[in-house]
Amino acid sequence: MPSAPPISAGWFAPAGPRVLAHRGLAVDAPENTMSAFALAVSAGATYVETDVHATRDGIAVISHDPDLRRVAGREQRLLDLDLADVKAIRLNGEHEIPTLDEALDAFPETRFNVDLKSDEAVAPAVRAIARVRATDRVLVTSFDHRRRLRAVRALPGVATSASSRGIVTAMAAGLVPLPGLRRTLMRRALVGCRAVQVPERKGPIRIVTAARVAEWAGLGVETHVWTVNEPDDMARLLTLGVHGIVTDRADLALDEVRRHAP
Repeated sequence: MPSAPPISAGWFAPAGPRVLAHRGLAVDAPENTMSAFALAVSAGATYVETDVHATRDGIAVISHDPDLRRVAGREQRLLDLDLADVKAIRLNGEHEIPTLDEALDAFPETRFNVDLKSDEAVAPAVRAIARVRATDRVLVTSFDHRRRLRAVRALPGVATSASSRGIVTAMAAGLVPLPGLRRTLMRRALVGCRAVQVPERKGPIRIVTAARVAEWAGLGVETHVWTVNEPDDMARLLTLGVHGIVTDRADLALDEVRRHAP
């Protein structure tokens, strides 16, 4: 079985369940801005989920989309702009688009879940995380397996969650009837990963079940579910044993976690 460097326990300590503020708490501020992150932290969130793209001059900036159409009404790609151009833009008339190292530096006690949205974002994100010395409080992830591995290899010990390929392979392994072989195949599919971050279901396929959560947990792998905004859904998932809720409403999720505390 392939080996992986030891993973820092920092991101996963203490034990969950965890509330991951999806792009911050974007109720009274635009998503993925310093204000949205500050609102999440003020509400009690210790985890922020965010996204990274690269500028033309190779800086990791925080944005879910590759372009500015949805958030700023501009037909421009971040990859076609230098950082100075990006910094001149104001969301809702007042909010800057932050760089990754600005966000990490501004919230030194906060753990970040960083989704690498493009191949071009990997090297700038790695540089930002290393510059702020934030490896032990960052989890890097990507739907793309190779992109994720590039970042993991450049940041020894960083936490990471499985990419789409690993999740699909682990789910297929879960169908193997022989328990020993099933466990070996799932472990191999999720090697190096301490978390699986998934929607509750994909079309007709239910991904998150109590049995699957327990089986992955037996391998030392947490289940984080996105994007969950209704308290009833949060409560149901917590009852299933999930370890993390990724949500636009961190304030509501924190209340549910407190309610379910033993």
